[in-house]
Amino acid sequence: MTFETLSPLLAEALTARGYEALTPVQAAVLQPEAEGRDLIVSAQTGSGKTVAFGLAMAPQMLEGSNVVPSRLPLGLIVAPTRELALQVSRELEWLYAKTGARIATAVGGMDPQKERRALSYGAHIVVGTPGRLRDHLERGALDLSALRVAVLDEADEMLDMGFREELEEILDATPAERRTLLFSATMPKPIVALARRYQRDALRIATAGEDRGHGDISYQAVTVAPADIEHAVVNLLRLHEPESAMLFCATRENVRRLHASLIERGFDAVALSGEHSQNERNHALQALRDRRARVCVATDVAARGIDLPTLSLVIHVELPRDPEALKHRSGRTGRAGKKGTAVLIVPYPRRRRVEGMLREARIQTEWVKVPTPEDIAASDRTRLLATLLSPVELDEDDRILGRQLLAERSAEDVAAALVRAHRARLPAAEELLDGAPSQREERPQGPRAGFEDSVWFRLDIGRRQNADPRWILPLLCRRGHLTKSEIGQIRIGADETMFEVPRASLARFTAALKRTAPGGEDGEQDVRIEPADGAASRPPRAAERRPTGDHPRRNDRPPRR
Repeated sequence: MTFETLSPLLAEALTARGYEALTPVQAAVLQPEAEGRDLIVSAQTGSGKTVAFGLAMAPQMLEGSNVVPSRLPLGLIVAPTRELALQVSRELEWLYAKTGARIATAVGGMDPQKERRALSYGAHIVVGTPGRLRDHLERGALDLSALRVAVLDEADEMLDMGFREELEEILDATPAERRTLLFSATMPKPIVALARRYQRDALRIATAGEDRGHGDISYQAVTVAPADIEHAVVNLLRLHEPESAMLFCATRENVRRLHASLIERGFDAVALSGEHSQNERNHALQALRDRRARVCVATDVAARGIDLPTLSLVIHVELPRDPEALKHRSGRTGRAGKKGTAVLIVPYPRRRRVEGMLREARIQTEWVKVPTPEDIAASDRTRLLATLLSPVELDEDDRILGRQLLAERSAEDVAAALVRAHRARLPAAEELLDGAPSQREERPQGPRAGFEDSVWFRLDIGRRQNADPRWILPLLCRRGHLTKSEIGQIRIGADETMFEVPRASLARFTAALKRTAPGGEDGEQDVRIEPADGAASRPPRAAERRPTGDHPRRNDRPPRR
């Protein structure tokens, strides 16, 4: 779509901003069938939706090329977070700059008295967060009686954050004939219910790609042992060495734990979750923008509305709840024509579930191995050579010091010291378990040493429950208070798993089971361990042996069933 159909002043603003054509979502909201109607728009993060609703609301805001004269707000945009609201305000300011429109903000963390004064002077467009808007509404500072168009941006996130009552109170204070534009990355049932109540004959617009969640994002997935998730994060960060990276966790506690671990390892990282104050959020975001921090560990909610142009890597440390959440998280990178990478860290018992989610999302994903220390060292050498050989501006003091160094040391020694200084700033890579499926081995002739007299036990899980020696072995060691050398063959069937324990360890093993089974640990109370009746003297026909080199890890656990 060309700019001829737009208001001349808006077209000039787009051209000055460097727009050559509208994005799909921007073009979609301007189609003839969308004119004047309520809209429900599903578009990926970074698709230009702020400009889209800025253009869509123009017919209600403008007479000719200029804004409709009014002291009361004509347009209202509600956003879930302060960062997103301020970002929306900045976008609308340049878009409507020449129309004479006055834009006011009403967001948490800002001076409410200044906001009330700005509203009293008259504002054509108000951009705010639900809580602050309701506060101004109840105090009489915000009058929505003349409103012509309301926009709910990131509506699904506002409902997830518990803003239903605020949204309903705000919309109930607006004229019934207003136009309502609802922008939401996902369409859960609460969004559908909200649309039915506050919209009339709404037009559905979906502009997500058919084959991939985002055209400029490369999706990868790595399979790891559950205990190695954190180590995988470290190695992925070290391999990519991104300008900025976003790491997604499911809970505040996990954000706190991972952030502390990365700081301890030497990464420049910040954390964002619901437990952080607005002042802490501001400091964290500023650290990311001015490059004092390169890694942000966040929950889904806390990351909404954050726009980091340098963000090139997204890591799903904990898996998203559904395909839409996966695409929305990943959409924080690959924006404005830049390329980005999104990596899913998949505990191997959950690979099938993830493959199903990727098929449902129509995302083409490359399954790759977790980077090894050798892979990282090779990448470091390539990056280091590029950095040290790139042209730099040197002043005379630099050259004098360089000559002094060469007088004391050989050129090779000076260069090696420079390389060492660069490497010293890099966090160490981690050794990981091999995440590949365990291999079946033929049972060796005769019993293994120490297992000539053994007792067999049964687990009530098998291949259908994603049983695997790599997490079964640590589970048995933890529940039975044994070492890995005291666990013999592990035989996995369709719905049960058999394993052997030397008779010498039997009393200690059974006593430990009695103490650990009732409460369980890390969700393992679902796994039942019991003697295999009549199996004590029966050798297995074939055994799935635990891989050599495995070490019991405290956090290995089976999947929830």
